[in-house]
Amino acid sequence: MVRNPLTPEERERGERLGRLLREARGDRSMAEVAAAAGVSAETLRKIETGRAPTPAFFTVAALARVLGLSMDDLAGMCSPVGV
Repeated sequence: MVRNPLTPEERERGERLGRLLREARGDRSMAEVAAAAGVSAETLRKIETGRAPTPAFFTVAALARVLGLSMDDLAGMCSPVGV
């Protein structure tokens, strides 16, 4: 199966998500947050740096839970301005 290239908007949304997660993580280590969410530190690193701009829903939900973020808030903060 061939995956369609991401649009600039999808890449921007992924970068925005990464920034939000990184900010919410604060002083906690990447390894600590990733372990608590049940994902690898490398997965979290890829999301935070925008190298994985379309992470799986359940991965984002697990990270949001650990970081004390609501999915509604995350979705709102990751939406393009004016939408």
